[in-house]
Amino acid sequence: MSCNDESGERSAGAMTRKEFLRLAAGAAGVLATGGLLGRSGGAIAADAPVLRRPIPSSGELLPVIGVGTAVVYEIETSDAKFPLLVDSIKAFLENGGTLIDTSPTYGRAEKNLGEIFRRTGLRKNAFLATKISTSGEQSGINQVESAMRDMGTDRLDLLQVHNIRDTNTHLRTIRRLKDEGKVRYVGITTSFDKDYPEFEQVMRRERLDFIQIDYALDNRNAEERILPLAQDRGMAVLINLPFGRGRLFSAARGKPLPPFAAEIDCTSWAQFFLKFLLAHPAVNGVIPGTDRPEFAIDNLNAARGRIPDAPMRDQMIKFWATL
Repeated sequence: MSCNDESGERSAGAMTRKEFLRLAAGAAGVLATGGLLGRSGGAIAADAPVLRRPIPSSGELLPVIGVGTAVVYEIETSDAKFPLLVDSIKAFLENGGTLIDTSPTYGRAEKNLGEIFRRTGLRKNAFLATKISTSGEQSGINQVESAMRDMGTDRLDLLQVHNIRDTNTHLRTIRRLKDEGKVRYVGITTSFDKDYPEFEQVMRRERLDFIQIDYALDNRNAEERILPLAQDRGMAVLINLPFGRGRLFSAARGKPLPPFAAEIDCTSWAQFFLKFLLAHPAVNGVIPGTDRPEFAIDNLNAARGRIPDAPMRDQMIKFWATL
């Protein structure tokens, strides 16, 4: 199962895809200039920075919105949709984003990222995260070598054990690669609640730079033990499935944003869902799937302007329960 949401349901938001495109077309070359789409009422300035948070183990600041590459980045380069993926990554990296998360299990995603970096020359702008997703030491080593070759890079910013599969074996490999200067950060992932007991055990016994976990407005189980433990252990937290495998967009389809959304500079459902997650103090970043440049910009805008405080977060939960 893939770890990141597709963005194809974005038209469910308060700002429809057609409306967003119309705004983008009138935004004076937003993608070309690296500017920011105007917000209703001028709530966010065109040069507003993307929120960044420190990685606890190093203090390095990382933009809180990333890109996930499951499903939508698995197409052939000959596919008519591939240029949109190129434009999406370009828009993301030129407008304040850096974190791109992928995996060898995401079909052609790593190869496609390599091609996108070749076409755009933007590998240097990316904080590149991938995973080991197999069993056995040599198989894991082979995956990493293939990933680096496919993506055209000699160093990975973050290497993670995918869904805690053969965790001890792969953590040894990742730490060796870190010692060799080929990997910067060490992490583990899951996108399944059933893995939480084992996941928590690994967090308690290992020194990790990152964990990656499933978490969404309608899936808050990670709040009970995993997120507090990450704070206690000084581990950065990345969120996969921030749109709940599409459930959130399905529930919000055709419904307006609540009036209080303006209080957190929120103009789309995607921003509403992402800002809710960013409001949790343990969260360092979210990695929604992004297959169109306007969605990349919309996602990044969740990291601009105001982030909900604790009372606002409670209000968002209560409002969601009424839909």
